[in-house]
Amino acid sequence: MTREEIQQSIVEILSDSFELDPDTIKPESTLYEELDLDSIDAVDIFVQLRDLTGRRPDPERAKEVRTVDELITFVEEELAAAERGDPEPDVQMPT
Repeated sequence: MTREEIQQSIVEILSDSFELDPDTIKPESTLYEELDLDSIDAVDIFVQLRDLTGRRPDPERAKEVRTVDELITFVEEELAAAERGDPEPDVQMPT
């Protein structure tokens, strides 16, 4: 999957899930300030990205993502990790 295809998928996720105008979603757009998403929205995004990457995202790395461009890079890295066969993060569920 190319960077452009990843960007297109992310724009589609953001516009469909949060009723955002696709033309307003740029690589430099900040998720929380410019696109007005919140932490619950972020969880939804990463659930959908799991479908795209086939991997459970590392929540610590996911917390660092602030822009659409960083989200694209995150997906690229997850796809590369899947291709290498890297294990998924061992995430403990809260009890």
